[in-house]
Amino acid sequence: MADGTQFAFTPEVEAATHTLWNKVQKHVTPMEWRLQAPLIAEINRLKREKNAVILAHNYMTPEIFHGVGDYVGDSLGLAKEAAKSDAAVIVQAGVHFMAETSKILSPEKKVLIPDLLAGCSLASSITGADVRLIKQRYPGLPVVTYVNTTADVKAETDICCTSANAVQVVEHVAREWGVDRVILIPDEFLARNVARQTNVGIIAWQGRCEVHERFTAADILELREAYPEAQILAHPECPAEVLEVSDFAGSTAAMSDFVLNRKPKQVVLITECSMADNVACDATETEFVRPCNLCPHMKRISLQNIYEALLHDRYEVTVDPAIADRARLAVQRMVDMPPPAVPARYDLVKARHHVDVELI
Repeated sequence: MADGTQFAFTPEVEAATHTLWNKVQKHVTPMEWRLQAPLIAEINRLKREKNAVILAHNYMTPEIFHGVGDYVGDSLGLAKEAAKSDAAVIVQAGVHFMAETSKILSPEKKVLIPDLLAGCSLASSITGADVRLIKQRYPGLPVVTYVNTTADVKAETDICCTSANAVQVVEHVAREWGVDRVILIPDEFLARNVARQTNVGIIAWQGRCEVHERFTAADILELREAYPEAQILAHPECPAEVLEVSDFAGSTAAMSDFVLNRKPKQVVLITECSMADNVACDATETEFVRPCNLCPHMKRISLQNIYEALLHDRYEVTVDPAIADRARLAVQRMVDMPPPAVPARYDLVKARHHVDVELI
């Protein structure tokens, strides 16, 4: 452990973490728990001492998500909840662009990320300079940027979106700007899937999530043959042909909502591995089939480096105030839009119709 300290699995630790163990015991072995529980107890003690909260993304492992996460969910939901909090310190159990978004929405708070190398292939695919060139090429067209981007990209953006509201945001800005085409960056597959849901023309960028781009239609058909009773749920960052052969498509929130409310007997989540573990802790009546693709960046976050971040105030994430002010405007425009009544899903009938995007 940090500083040479070995936390012991004492009766006090066992009592303090007993409820958490009941929730995660099907997904964490007893041997692992005896190592994890003392660290969980110490992290939760440090949070109280330092007036800190931990934002745990849906792709964190169960011992982080359920053990130390104060707010759990997708990246934007986490940042919004943190902004409402009275905490002085935010620890981002996620990747770097998420920590930046938290800092943008909570500039007065100290934001820490446990590992500086926790990046994102999608966020790295585009820069603010790229967006400026795109705007020169398509003057007058609104730029919608996925929240999975860096602060300097958000600063060049008219409005942000998530996978849950991308169709809503695209149609909103098309009406507001009086245009029939919208620039939607940087996720190529999200843009292609949005294009199949709307009559608004989409101009897209060739950025991809290294987790979701690896899934193929052949993978889904093999799963369907092996597990004919399973409901197959896909994330819209997957290629369009994956959505075409799935039973449901939506954001992480929509996928979780589907499982918890509909209680399917058997389900496959076509997204990052830990999402299934975390939902399964609450959806005890459902069997989860796990066709795993791990995110190497998310998996850089551990209980150990969360503890070290809290103990040493390591590593603080800052955003240039001039960039943060402009990026905040793009995020706030999205936040101010009326939320959908239920987590948005992608209509799979529409998803099966081919609609071209203009790829930059």
